[in-house]
Amino acid sequence: MWTSYNPVDVHAGCGSLTALPQLLGARRAILIAFPEALGLGLVERIRALLGERLAAVETDVRPNPDVAWLAPMYERLWRDHADVECIVALGGGSVIDCAKVMLTRPATGRFDELQALLEGAQPDPASTLRHRRLLAIPTTAGTGSEVTPWATVWDQARARKLSLQLPWTWPQAAIVDADLMLSLPHAATLASGLDALSHALESLWNVHRNPVSASLAVSAVRSILATLPALLAAPQSRDLRERLATAALQAGLAFSNTRTALAHSLSYDITLQHGTPHGIACSFSLPRIMRLAAGRDAELDALLRSAFGAGHIDEAIDTLTAFLQDLGVSVDPASYGIAEADWSARIAQALAGARGRNFITA
Repeated sequence: MWTSYNPVDVHAGCGSLTALPQLLGARRAILIAFPEALGLGLVERIRALLGERLAAVETDVRPNPDVAWLAPMYERLWRDHADVECIVALGGGSVIDCAKVMLTRPATGRFDELQALLEGAQPDPASTLRHRRLLAIPTTAGTGSEVTPWATVWDQARARKLSLQLPWTWPQAAIVDADLMLSLPHAATLASGLDALSHALESLWNVHRNPVSASLAVSAVRSILATLPALLAAPQSRDLRERLATAALQAGLAFSNTRTALAHSLSYDITLQHGTPHGIACSFSLPRIMRLAAGRDAELDALLRSAFGAGHIDEAIDTLTAFLQDLGVSVDPASYGIAEADWSARIAQALAGARGRNFITA
């Protein structure tokens, strides 16, 4: 028995940003965007599309959304724009996750009540939580947040990672327009592409894998392997940007059904402690994790061989290792501040976490 579910209305392809006014309808919206969106003219493009329906613009979004700056933004946006029905998120995973945090208004309107939900509390069924709807427009090919219900939030002061998932943190719709990704710098293109690769592989070596998620993930892996190196060499290619955007979307749809697994569980402490970009932190360990998964499940081995065009699982691992190293990504934990002697303990700790328990050998 298995199920597959994803409620997000996806509009994709170069130029698909023009669908935004129709998706918003008569509602008013707050735009949450990355800081550079102003200089790139993207805020003005949204303003031209929405006119008076655009009630406010917020661009003070930083990487790895942290409760320290989310709290005042949250309280200000609910205080000043309580009647606005929708949020448009324009940016990468940090922007979309930030927007998901801004959707829910507990009774008090204070962030500390929302933080209880971030820390795992369940909303009181008797309460009437007000919420906005979300239209997500990714400007990176990798986050997957535009087709998943989860928001990853950081509490740097307490060295911890939090997560938010509510029925309305699924975006109502996603617009995946590769034209918006043409200005993405090399480092962000690399990290987001590897994040997508990690999403695809993590959904394969996953106890929640199903035939639909597996098909999407295998297709995504094949496309990322073929496309990402070529795109890094030709970053202005619309065709390559669109191919990678499609692969990232496939990976997002895959892990929207499975969640992530061991590589992501390992990555959070590395990002917290060393500031390693998320896409690198969750991808450098992929060959080692594939080695842990190898031989445990014949169907998984067949899927991985198919994804990497390999005759044997060892060949698939070698291909993945060479792919990362050719992109300048070290697969040695020591490069990320982790002594080899500590690696096994890290694995054990990660397997005990919520994401680690999704790993096929857990």
